[in-house]
Amino acid sequence: MHYADSGTTRSSGQIARTAFAAFALIVSLFFLWGMANNLNDILIKQFKKAFELSDFQAGLVQSAFYLGYFLLAIPAGICMRRFGYKGALLIGLALYAAGAFLFYPAAAQHAYGLFLAALFVIASGLAFLETSANPLVTVLGPAESATRRLNLAQSFNPLGSITGVLVGQHFIFSGIEHTPAELAAMTADARQAYYAAESAAVQTPYLVIGLVVVVWAVLIALTQFPATAVQESDRAGGATHLGKLFRNANFLLAVIAQFFYVGAQVGIWSYLIRYVQGTVPGTPEKSAADYLTASLIVFMLGRFAGTAAMRALAPARILALFAGINIALTAYAILFPGQFGIYALVAASFFMSVMFPTIFSLGLGNLGDDDRKLASSFLVMAIIGGAVLTALMGAVSDRFGIHSAMAVPTICFAVILGYALRTRRLAAA
Repeated sequence: MHYADSGTTRSSGQIARTAFAAFALIVSLFFLWGMANNLNDILIKQFKKAFELSDFQAGLVQSAFYLGYFLLAIPAGICMRRFGYKGALLIGLALYAAGAFLFYPAAAQHAYGLFLAALFVIASGLAFLETSANPLVTVLGPAESATRRLNLAQSFNPLGSITGVLVGQHFIFSGIEHTPAELAAMTADARQAYYAAESAAVQTPYLVIGLVVVVWAVLIALTQFPATAVQESDRAGGATHLGKLFRNANFLLAVIAQFFYVGAQVGIWSYLIRYVQGTVPGTPEKSAADYLTASLIVFMLGRFAGTAAMRALAPARILALFAGINIALTAYAILFPGQFGIYALVAASFFMSVMFPTIFSLGLGNLGDDDRKLASSFLVMAIIGGAVLTALMGAVSDRFGIHSAMAVPTICFAVILGYALRTRRLAAA
C-alpha cells in the first residue's frame, strides 16, 4: 500500500507501524460516535424531567440528532471526494467538539431548543465521521473480507455506547424523581431550581467529551495515513456516479433497509428506560438504565459473535436469521409487557448487533472507490430513520402505551428480513 507524504523510502516495519496507528485511530472513532449516540437515550429521560416533556417531545432529541446525519451526509461525501477520507474526518471531529461545547450555554440558559441545536451540530460531525470511516475500513484490506473487517471495527462502537450510558447513569442522572403531585406542591422558585439543576447536570460530561474529541482530532492530524485516506478524488463525473448508483437495485434496497434498521435500533434503545418504568411501575430511573447497559453489553457480544460466525456463514444469511429472531422478540414485548418483555428487548440487542455494518457493506458491494464515497453518503443519510421512526414511536406511545410502540421496530425488522432474503437469493444465483 502506498503512503502519502512519503518522500523517502521506509522499511516495511515502519510502514506496518504507521498502518496500525492509522487503523487504531479510525477504530477509536467508532467508540466516540457510539458514546454520543447512546448518551441521547439518557438525555431523553433527563430532558423529560428538566423540561416536563411528553414522550413525543422528548423524542425530538433523536429527531434533531438524526436530522443532522441526513442533511450533512451528502456534504460530507462531497468533502470526502474533495479532501480525502482524512480531511473529512477532521471536519467531523471539529463539528463534534463544537456541538459538545454548546451544551454548556444551553444548560446555563435552560433552553431545550438550544440543546436540540447542539445535538444537531454533534450529529453533523458524526455524519462526516461515519461517511468517511465506514468505507475507509472496507478498502483497507482484501475485498472478500470487507464485511467481516467492518463488523470488527464496529465491534468497538458498543464499547462507546456502554461508556455513554454509564456516564449518563452516574454523572447526569441525579436519582431525584418527583411525582406530578410533589412538583405541584413546590413553590415556583423551588420547582424552577429543580429543573435548572437537572438541566445543568449535562454541562460537565459534555465539556469533557468536547475536550477529548479535540485531542483526538490533533492526534489524527499528526498521524500519517495511507494514501487512500488522504488523496483527492476526480471531481468530474459526479452525475455519472450518481446515475450508476440509482440504477443499482442492491444499493437502493440497502439504503431502505438501513433506514428501517436505524429506526428500530434507536427506537428500542431510546424508549427502553421508558418501557421498563411503564411496564414495571416503581422502577427507579437508575435501575431502569441498568437494562440499557445490559442491552449494550449483549449488543457488543453479538458484534464479536456475529463477526466470528461470518467466517462460516454468509453475511446475508446471518442478517436474515437475526432479523427473523428480532421480529419474534419485539412481538413478545408487545404482547407480554412486563419483566419478560424487558428481557426480550434486551435480547433483541444481541441480534441487532451485526445489522448496520452488514447492510452497509452489502450495499457497497463491488463499487469502485469514487462510487463508494458517494454511496456511503446515502447509506449514512438513511440514519434519518432514527429521527422519523423514533418520533413515530413516541406518538404511538402517547396514544396507545409504550408497549404498543414496539410495533414500529417489529415492522422494521420485517423489512430487513426481506432485504436479507433477496440479497441471499441473488448471491446464490
